Amino acid sequence: MDKRVNGNQLVTMRLLGLGLSAVLLVGCLVISVTLGAADIDFGTVWESLTAFDGSTNHLIITTVRLPRVLIALVVGAALGVAGALMQGLTRNALADPGILGISAGATLAVVVTTFLAGTGSIQVYTWAAFAGGAIAAIAVYTLGSLGRSGATPLKLILAGSVLTYLLSALTTGILILNQRTLDEVRFWLAGSVAGRDFNVLLQVLPYLCIGLVVAFGMGKQITALTLGEEVAKGLGLRVGWVKAIASIIVVLLSGSAVALAGPIGFIGLVIPHVVRFWVGVDYRWILPYSAIWGAVLLSIADLVGRLIIKPQELPVGIVMALIGAPFFMYLARLNVKQ
Repeated sequence: MDKRVNGNQLVTMRLLGLGLSAVLLVGCLVISVTLGAADIDFGTVWESLTAFDGSTNHLIITTVRLPRVLIALVVGAALGVAGALMQGLTRNALADPGILGISAGATLAVVVTTFLAGTGSIQVYTWAAFAGGAIAAIAVYTLGSLGRSGATPLKLILAGSVLTYLLSALTTGILILNQRTLDEVRFWLAGSVAGRDFNVLLQVLPYLCIGLVVAFGMGKQITALTLGEEVAKGLGLRVGWVKAIASIIVVLLSGSAVALAGPIGFIGLVIPHVVRFWVGVDYRWILPYSAIWGAVLLSIADLVGRLIIKPQELPVGIVMALIGAPFFMYLARLNVKQ
């Protein structure tokens, strides 16, 4: 009876934490829409949504800031969930779409598509990102599985690092040889949510929604998988199917994020560790918390990038690198000691 009461209290606390996180997310949205190169008070922001009059401030809110903030939120959520899934699948504390080469593969595919086809639709870039991310993921897993010990966390990290360097070199080579491609993707390559509109978001949103919904439904299976494949099989889990579906979801989320905002690193690495500290190892909670806190972190990083050298701005990918690189070094040092 006591265990049941304690369990109910734990669920209540986690639901309360999820609600408070959602409130914080809304607060970040409001602050991000309000602040920028031109400071606009909240009353004007509200009027732009309820009584749009075509004024300059209303246009800034509805056509520039609101799409930008919403894209930051969905990209942050996608990368946070993708990172959590990857860490659960590989049982690797350092797993992340950027570190394991998926983002680099998606980036190269988009650059190659731009080089061959010129300016294309966001749908073309999205499918190119899916294909590039999937090929990179397969290559990393194949390389990391070579040898008697199979796909160990260390081998996956090394394979991902090597492949990332290779794909980044190929991307750079294409950009050096073709000025037109460089001009079209230069700002996007730094990782940025600026310059996108609602049309771009709406074209990618279905893939993101499908990925997030399926991921949230796999929390129980991923938790079982983290106990080890033999234990998971003993619990009746179809390990092969779970790994395949989760891998597809990771590619779907990472590819969509790259197509929308370019390669943004470290969210999928940082957020699951922060969330795990508060909610434990149950992925039924880790995944929704990672979505909300990934969105919060990226919206804050984008706001910092806009304000730190105002009226100029830093791409959000650079701000995330400044935040995530020290965290990665800390985790790497911790795992080496273990």
